[in-house]
Amino acid sequence: MVNTTAGVNKAAAQDGGLRLASLNHISVVCRSLESSLAFYCDVLGFFPIRRPGSFDFDGAWLFNFGIGVHLLQAEDPEGMPPMKTEIDPKDNHISFTCESLEVVQWQLKEMGIRYVQRRVEEGGIHVDQLFFHDPDGFMIEVCTCDNLPIIPLVPGPPCKRAVPDLPPAKSSGGGGWVVIEALDVPAAASMMMTCPEQACMQV
Repeated sequence: MVNTTAGVNKAAAQDGGLRLASLNHISVVCRSLESSLAFYCDVLGFFPIRRPGSFDFDGAWLFNFGIGVHLLQAEDPEGMPPMKTEIDPKDNHISFTCESLEVVQWQLKEMGIRYVQRRVEEGGIHVDQLFFHDPDGFMIEVCTCDNLPIIPLVPGPPCKRAVPDLPPAKSSGGGGWVVIEALDVPAAASMMMTCPEQACMQV
């Protein structure tokens, strides 16, 4: 289905944009599905998940860290843009945080993966970054970006961390599951409160 309606509803756009929930997946067109599958699983730690059988083209679906990676086998690998050899931190990329950048750096060296390292400083806080390419030249970043507080430049949405105590949990009586009584959606939304000066963003 293609929406041929021209123009943008400015009122809707100014009302906070699309009602999105979260990042679901990124999609990568690859020269060799086998090589990309090995990279994203063996290097980045993703694992294959079931892919709809109705697709009439080769590919693979992977998942980990709360997001998916959809690999698409290029129909004409030879016709793809030339491989990028220079690692440019300003190029398009996907970024992951890690528990220890030193460990990741050691692992990349052990696997023989070429990378470049950068450091960003803001207000006395350091963010270290490692950049490297997947088999098709798409750039991956591993960083300590969660060191930086998230400080909105405009008033943000209500803080979902500042929710008052929920009703007591009720046991379902089996299997170790606990069921929380359902809340009325408008009531739950009204419970969301904005943190003073976005304090919750700075933890």
